This record gives sequence, C-alpha cells and structure tokens, in this order.
Amino acid sequence: MINRIAALKLIPMVVMDRADQADGFADALVAGGLPVAEITFRTPAAEASIRAIAKRGDVLVGAGTVLTIEQADRAIDAGAQFLVAPGTNPKVVDHVVKRGVPMMPGVVTPSEIELAMSLGATALKFFPAENMGGVDTLKAYAGPYADARFLPTGGITPELLPGYLKLNNVLACGGSWLAPRDLLAAGKFDDIRSRVQQAKNILAGIASVGNQL
Repeated sequence: MINRIAALKLIPMVVMDRADQADGFADALVAGGLPVAEITFRTPAAEASIRAIAKRGDVLVGAGTVLTIEQADRAIDAGAQFLVAPGTNPKVVDHVVKRGVPMMPGVVTPSEIELAMSLGATALKFFPAENMGGVDTLKAYAGPYADARFLPTGGITPELLPGYLKLNNVLACGGSWLAPRDLLAAGKFDDIRSRVQQAKNILAGIASVGNQL
C-alpha cells in the first residue's frame, strides 16, 4: 500500500460534507489521472464517503485526521486502505498496526519520529510542513533517519510541490488545493478534474528531473 502511494506521489486531502457527492468526486479523480484520496474524519459524512468510494474499487481511499481508536475502527470497517493522523497517539498507532492497516502518524520533532517508528509505522506524516521548516527540515532529517519516509502536508501549494517531491525521503505529498471544500460542496467536479490534471502535469515534470536527496 505504501508503494502504491509512493507511485502516485500526491494525495488529494478532502473534507466531505455530503456522502452523496463521493462518487462524483471519485469520478473526477479517475478522469484526472490521480485515483487516490484522503477523506478527513472531520464531518459526519466522512465514514459514508469512504465506504462509497471504497466500494468502487478504482480509487485508493484512506482516512485522515484519525484521532481515536473508535474513529480508526470505523474508518477501517468502512473500507479505508490507509489511515493518517496529525500527531502520534501510541494507543491509536498500535491498534491500527495490529489490525494490519498502514498508519501514517504525524510527526515534527526527532523524538516524535523515533516514537512513531518504534510503534511500527513505516511512513510518517510531516505536519504542518511549511510551518515547521518544510523542505529544509526534511533534508536535515535525511541524515539521522535514513529509513524514515515522510508524507508532508500543510501549506503545500502547486508551486512548492516540486521542492518536496525531489527529496528521496518524501514518500508523497498531501494537497488540499486539489479539491477545496467549497468546490466539493458546489459539486464542481469538472473544476476538480482540471486541478488534478494540472497537478499531474507538475508530477510529470518532477519525474523528468529526478530526486535531489
């Protein structure tokens, strides 16, 4: 699963207010060439949205902002294929790892990185990326934590994306600009598809240059 995420390079992060729009959103991702999404567990519609997308089978769907064991179980039972959290809660991480689902806990400091890795996490969310030093911080972590792979999220824009993805220790990036909440609420799936296609063009350009670190 982690390798599949690494191959896609970019995860649209979304807040779903209406589960009946999940299919339209998923259609836009597939049409745009980026069949992956992180549905944040911030609304009552999150669980049903994950279930609807998971049933399709053509989109890799995960749950974000997973803060409790109860949320983790609901997300997994709905079909979430990976879980992401803004921080590292040892009880939640341990529970998810035991259930056999990839969990990406959030980290910022060296101590948090070591804690998350000791719990069995193989990929770590770096959040909030831009507020915490962004690319320069991840470059610094490449030395002491050569085995750590990061999913930076928070403040990343299309302009900043290449700088992150050129780092060898960056697994993929999370982007909320691909499907903003207002576009989803308005059902503007063509606009979302266009944003995804533009992002795919950026990813193609990065791939032609190669990694830096």
